[in-house]
Amino acid sequence: MSFKENACQQISFTDSFSGLTAREQKALENSWAKVFADEIFPAIDEKRFSVLYSDKASRPNTPVNVIVGALIIKELFDYSDDEMVENLMLDFRFQYALHTTSFEEQPLSDKTLTRFRKRCYDYETLYNKDLYHDCVKDLSASIAKLMKINGKVRRMDSMMIESNIRRLSRMELIYTCISKLAVHINKRDNSALPDDLKHYLDPNDYNKVIYHQRSTDADERIRQLLTDADSLLTLCGSDYHDTTEYDLFVRCLAEQTVVENEKRRLRTKEDGGMKSTMMQNPSDPEATFRKKAGKEHRGYVANLEESVGTNGSVITEYQYEQNNHSDSQFIRKHLEQMEKQEEQTVIVADGAYSGTEHTQLAADKNVELITTSLTGKAAPDILADFKFNEEGTKVLQCSAGYAPKSCSYMKQSGQCAVSFLRDQCVGCPYQDQCRPKIYKRVARIVTSKAAHERAKIQRKMDSEEFKNYARLRNGVETIPSNLRKNYHLEKLPRGKQRGKFFFGSKIAALNFRKLFNYVKGVGNYTQNPVLA
Repeated sequence: MSFKENACQQISFTDSFSGLTAREQKALENSWAKVFADEIFPAIDEKRFSVLYSDKASRPNTPVNVIVGALIIKELFDYSDDEMVENLMLDFRFQYALHTTSFEEQPLSDKTLTRFRKRCYDYETLYNKDLYHDCVKDLSASIAKLMKINGKVRRMDSMMIESNIRRLSRMELIYTCISKLAVHINKRDNSALPDDLKHYLDPNDYNKVIYHQRSTDADERIRQLLTDADSLLTLCGSDYHDTTEYDLFVRCLAEQTVVENEKRRLRTKEDGGMKSTMMQNPSDPEATFRKKAGKEHRGYVANLEESVGTNGSVITEYQYEQNNHSDSQFIRKHLEQMEKQEEQTVIVADGAYSGTEHTQLAADKNVELITTSLTGKAAPDILADFKFNEEGTKVLQCSAGYAPKSCSYMKQSGQCAVSFLRDQCVGCPYQDQCRPKIYKRVARIVTSKAAHERAKIQRKMDSEEFKNYARLRNGVETIPSNLRKNYHLEKLPRGKQRGKFFFGSKIAALNFRKLFNYVKGVGNYTQNPVLA
């Protein structure tokens, strides 16, 4: 299939739109379809996706801008693929929004969206480049521009996304992996399984082993499962190394069990290796475990950056990772990939994004990172008045204006051991705050540039400007509940790559709704002094 750009960007006067009555045309132009057709559809860059198609002359592709537009509209109304295809055929608003009113037959079929996703997945796997993410990001930038949001003020937060999997006990997990491999082996060769393992082929066997044998001691059932697992491992040899079922089975045994004195048993905390990356369910082997705010989560985490202006807000960037990915890792990666900003930009986030390294990295990109709280131990306020060299390896001056007698940098801890003349510290008005150790000839203090920067942030947190930023950041907390309630995150497909793709469509749909409300003048946005 070769790539061809869609030439039908403008709706002609001869298409079916002209057949509508004046009343119908007015209703159509007052609907969401008009805003989508005028602002979103023309902004979709088809050329970006040309690499997904063949260079050779062959049957042309379904218009990419129609596909991408359909993916966004699908999430806007929470439709399935089939419902989207059906609505495009029967609902004139969908045709108007996607500029297909002049088509003799609507271009989407039952497999069009699935095949497009598959092409995007395969390209990302091969080249580590997410074309769809880039498309959504560019559309978000276009929406922000239409809403006159310049991106000088942004806020950031993360949200947990549960994988659509059942929580399994260790017994259930081991049984499931054994059963899946047994079924696969039987499909390949129905005479390969020995009789004592054939009960795993019975769909009702799961309930018999896990629930109906509760009179049997759990440890005894585990021992039997591990014995069967070893038998299956021996049976497979090297014949099934290229299968997903075998890989999951071996991974489960490696993570959940250990072999001791030639006998397999369950792994304990004392054995080590009980990590968040352990498989939670073979239905979604990429899902990870995390405990946050007293709740257990199995799945993924998304990080959202929202640009804020006097006319509203738009999600201009998103990241999607396994849920053991920290906020600190998110902000570091985001700043590293960000281009240096032409104008001073502010990113407001909570304390989980704080850190001296992040603040410095942001400054290098002409970005001021403001965190509304700090994690860890507070630094003495007086350290904010110390002066360090740029590298943080030497103290140049204390808060009283004295240069140190000597200063040695401890690379391992990142701290400076600083000595001042004894007479400079004894009787100094800041002595009670610095708390140096007084010796016969010198006074000594151990500090670091990280503590100095932290003290500066603590001091800034008391200002009225900072309090306004803190109030501004609170607005980003509404995004997770909005996405869960209106865009049904519980329906995301399993797997990081597929989940990220669908999540991107939901972000695009949410941003379009913000644009539509802005164009129609719906809703009011609470103003904040920092946006003035």
